[in-house]
Amino acid sequence: MIRTRIIGTGRCLPDKVVTNTDLEHLMDTSDEWIRQRTGIVQRHMAEPGTGPSDLGAVAAKRALDAAGVSPSEVDFIICATITPDYLFPATACVMQHKLGIKNSGAMDINAACSGFLYGLQIADAFIRGGTHRTVLVVGAEVLTARLDFTNRNTAILFGDGSGAAVLRADFTGRGVLSTYTNADGSAGDILCIPAGGTKQIITPDNVNEAEMTVIMDGRALYKRAVLAFGEATQKALEPTGLKASDITWFLPHQANQRCRSSTGSGCS
Repeated sequence: MIRTRIIGTGRCLPDKVVTNTDLEHLMDTSDEWIRQRTGIVQRHMAEPGTGPSDLGAVAAKRALDAAGVSPSEVDFIICATITPDYLFPATACVMQHKLGIKNSGAMDINAACSGFLYGLQIADAFIRGGTHRTVLVVGAEVLTARLDFTNRNTAILFGDGSGAAVLRADFTGRGVLSTYTNADGSAGDILCIPAGGTKQIITPDNVNEAEMTVIMDGRALYKRAVLAFGEATQKALEPTGLKASDITWFLPHQANQRCRSSTGSGCS
């Protein structure tokens, strides 16, 4: 049986660090207020002109080095980002060039916080299907370029950075057991960037800075997240025959340390 195994990982964070105290000078907030509600102390911020391909290429190179894999061995690149370098070409293609990778497929996926999991699921399908042997999955964001730094509901939560993983076909029985993803398009307006697509094109005559930045209904998102996390965990476990009590480690992605799933697991 072919399974997908993660054989190397890498990351890249911008050098600039923005603390909660720094944000006190930009908006109506405080270090104490942010810590109590999120547990966040600091975040990293890319310099102007930095794209996710810049951060992603560094993370990818480190992942390849950790895996002992040369660029020539990569069959496909998947980049998960909602802040791409350009509308097109894909940020994955830009990274492909920066990494010196030839003769591989490359594409972006837009799935926000779930992006890396979607990328993992797609890569797993490619590898299990036998069409690809080595896939590079990269999550990269420069979200600070899309934040309103007078809005404490969003600006305190997000930063910039990239993580990458090298996935390879494994025939020893080790690897990914199950993946599960789900979406609810009816709630798309509770976390979005309204302008910039063809629905609301940005021109010199209609520039509205507020509509070009992240808008979030935190309360509504929180309610959905705590339910979805528990449900998704159970769905991912079902094909494996495992129970929640069999799991040694939970590694959830969540920007709020007070978030608790419906199963009682902490999300920090």
